[in-house]
Amino acid sequence: MLGTPPGSPVYSDSARDSKFVEADGGWTEGGYGEYLNNYANADRPNMELRIEGEDYSRSEGGPFEVKARLEGLEGAAVITPETGSIGWDVPVKEAGLYNIRIHYYPIEGKSSSIERAFFINGETPFKGADSLLFDRVWGNRDAEIKRDDRGNDLRPRQVEKPVWQTAVFKDSEGYYEEPYSFYLEAGVQHLSLTALREPMAIDYLELFQDETVQPYTEVKRDYEALGFQPAGDAYIEVQAEEASAKSSPTLYPLSDRSSPTVVPYDVSKIRINTIGGVNWKLPGQWIEWKLEVPKEGLYRIALKEKQNQLRGVYANRSLTIDGKTPFAEMKQLRFNYSPDWKMAVLGGEEPYLFHLTEGTHTLRLTVTLGDIAPLLRTVQSSVLSLNEMYRNILAITSSNPDPLRDYQLDKRIPEMTKVFKEQAGILQSVGDYLLDATGEKSDKVSILYSMVNQLEDMAENPDTVAKRLTSFKTNVGGLGTWILSVQEQPLTLDSIIVSGPDRELPRAEATFMQKTKHELGAYLASYTEDYDSIGNVEQQQKSITVWISTGRDQAQVLKSMIDDTFTPDTYISVSLRLVPAGILLPATLAGEGPDVAMQIGEDLPVNYAMRKASADLSAFPDFNEVAARFRGSALTPYRYNGGVYGLPEQQTFPMLFYRKDVLAELNLQPPKTWQDVYNMISDLQKHNLQFYLPLEDTLNNATLVPNAAFTMLLYQNGGQLYTDDQKKSALDSEVAMEEFKKWTQFYTNYKFPVKADFPNRFRTGEMPIGIADYTTYNSLTVMAPEIRNLWEFTIVPGTPQADGSVDHSVASATTAVMMLENAKDKEAAWEFMKWWTDKTTQVQYGREMEGLMGAAARYPTANIEALEELPWPVKDYKNLENQWQWVKGNPQVPGGYFTGRHLDNAFRKVVNGNENPREALSDYLIYINDEIQIKRKEFKLPY
Repeated sequence: MLGTPPGSPVYSDSARDSKFVEADGGWTEGGYGEYLNNYANADRPNMELRIEGEDYSRSEGGPFEVKARLEGLEGAAVITPETGSIGWDVPVKEAGLYNIRIHYYPIEGKSSSIERAFFINGETPFKGADSLLFDRVWGNRDAEIKRDDRGNDLRPRQVEKPVWQTAVFKDSEGYYEEPYSFYLEAGVQHLSLTALREPMAIDYLELFQDETVQPYTEVKRDYEALGFQPAGDAYIEVQAEEASAKSSPTLYPLSDRSSPTVVPYDVSKIRINTIGGVNWKLPGQWIEWKLEVPKEGLYRIALKEKQNQLRGVYANRSLTIDGKTPFAEMKQLRFNYSPDWKMAVLGGEEPYLFHLTEGTHTLRLTVTLGDIAPLLRTVQSSVLSLNEMYRNILAITSSNPDPLRDYQLDKRIPEMTKVFKEQAGILQSVGDYLLDATGEKSDKVSILYSMVNQLEDMAENPDTVAKRLTSFKTNVGGLGTWILSVQEQPLTLDSIIVSGPDRELPRAEATFMQKTKHELGAYLASYTEDYDSIGNVEQQQKSITVWISTGRDQAQVLKSMIDDTFTPDTYISVSLRLVPAGILLPATLAGEGPDVAMQIGEDLPVNYAMRKASADLSAFPDFNEVAARFRGSALTPYRYNGGVYGLPEQQTFPMLFYRKDVLAELNLQPPKTWQDVYNMISDLQKHNLQFYLPLEDTLNNATLVPNAAFTMLLYQNGGQLYTDDQKKSALDSEVAMEEFKKWTQFYTNYKFPVKADFPNRFRTGEMPIGIADYTTYNSLTVMAPEIRNLWEFTIVPGTPQADGSVDHSVASATTAVMMLENAKDKEAAWEFMKWWTDKTTQVQYGREMEGLMGAAARYPTANIEALEELPWPVKDYKNLENQWQWVKGNPQVPGGYFTGRHLDNAFRKVVNGNENPREALSDYLIYINDEIQIKRKEFKLPY
């Protein structure tokens, strides 16, 4: 695999041909590898059996509708919603392993992949079958790329272009290259699909045997036998950005100004000229192009590509033409790291030839893991095994072992040294394979070898394990991050060239003169081009200035959306500026502030309103219509003195996260009430495991919000932070005093940790349950792939009420968009705020951010309808919706910033200083009330 011609991808049929052999440890319990091993000797009957979708025998949770001639289909299909189950009775003549494919149509939904769980006779055959993904089809809305009045290309809008598709049941994570094989007994078998996300229409399911694809040597012999001839000087060049279809709306065309050889090119203007990049990196994502072939013959295929993201590993793609893999080598095209553009000829110096007939053909490139897949499976299994061992050690030593004590771990956990040795050997083989395959050392290999060295040393010196527990946990966490980074396979394409084998190809790399001219031109353009201002399609009558202070990625996405939808529709020009977070106040005082400030803290709008610096939005006639987009709790922090001074953008709130596997080991259930929590704590602590309650970082004590755990207890018991007239704190009530005492007792009596990295401890199982902001879901989805499907989140524990109900109230945190009082054109600014908080805009922004930065950036929009439209699995969204019903907003009052600050001070005095809770809170209440009174006097409010 080494010694490949420069600029050429490497080819491998799969890991079957590699030196690396997947160890038994690569099979997770209940996983597909174990399932396949159990049926290794089963027959593969050579037969096909079609099951018509409309002939279903059972359905549950409907409605299921049978429709004839749906979207051009000949015959009938069944429309399945995003909830419920549908099943078919299938007469199987011969027992054996079968592949399954489905002919489906993506019904309009939330624009995310369709997800289904597959059952055979009511049971999921293995992990992975419980999450099958089926793609939607996307394309450019407009045939031509538009330009603004400054001559810059505008990124084409992506719209869904649904078509009937055939897809096989396969691993959605890409860990297994071949389609899933399912063992079916002879006789009538009941096959069913349960909807997890998005609706779809089903024409038929089909049992079949996947064809074995011939290697190129055999295909070449067939060419010769059939008399196929090279296509001479035929030359077809397709610009990659002109893709005809994609599997995701985030696979939009991009602009690249890194080289003058990229087509189209301009030294200073933005040109849409490439596709892919970091957006095209997840297994299963595909892009398709149409080719018009002038005459039948044998063609060479070359890709002008750049893979400048993965050093020490490589990106993989599989290629199909008209839905079929031409030969086995096209199942994995390997693209090695290079900072520059390359012309990658498929096959290198002896290029592969592809037989194409005259007419239109479809070429598709799909992200695949190839021979990296078994490496990932093995490392994932190792992480689970090492985390389990970590918890076993933790149960004996606790998280803070005594350095002077010999715990005799090798005697108390007899299998410990064996596990360490086995996993060291497995990880060593993975590292050696990567080193051999890429020919270079990198951070991808060093992480593995670092873990190997530690495991080998701990196996040799088991008495040192307790002292090294923290570094052991850190290294295991590093392995989990390794899985994530290696799983991503970014690649950028400029063009695809299909030509006769002897036709000369254009140069991919720029010459010295081209580079010099490019760099000089770009330097001069930096003085003449305004890269910060937003281009407009035509001259506008109105304009506003908007400031955003979060990050460049967010600003660039917003800038594109304004160009694409807001300005053309409203004829209002927007000057969007990315500014530091602390500049808004001095700029406003100096009269140089913006018309609208975005993504600001929830304390700012009311604080500006007290100083008559923010505009009262409730004065606009359509305010109530706009306010209906949000829950009342989201608007609470922006209400002041009868007005509303901001609109919520994001709204987050706590949820209960728990590890299903760890709780099952301990025979525990997720708690429904706080009494259940108390009952659970002792069981957890017997195993040195912990329950997590949120506690804010106090590095910036001045801007602390009231603690989420305390407000949860307070609101569930009918308490509140301030009196109804907001003239003083309500924390002197008996309810508040009692709940403050309960809150501090978690840390004094039950020894909860005052500081903890919940996501990482949750990942290892050290904290198998805890309450955290629901956006933790996004982080865990991305940063902890090794515990996928082993955890869930649900509604927080509640407090029983007198009528028998349970109150699950929590407080939310929000960010806002605010109009400044000195805005020059308030009507135009209000139009922008309405557009920004609208469902369509929020959904588009959320999807764009998720496409740009991954699932970790899933947007926690405050818009009720928009959150439902974001790609949450149905079950998870329902849990969010259930908790959202109980959310309350924390009001903002003059001097209210003292509440969170001194609540934390009282907490620290109790936990660290053994102060009586009631006395500690009472002492600090004096400061809180004094500050509220001072501020009310300052702003001439009744006190």
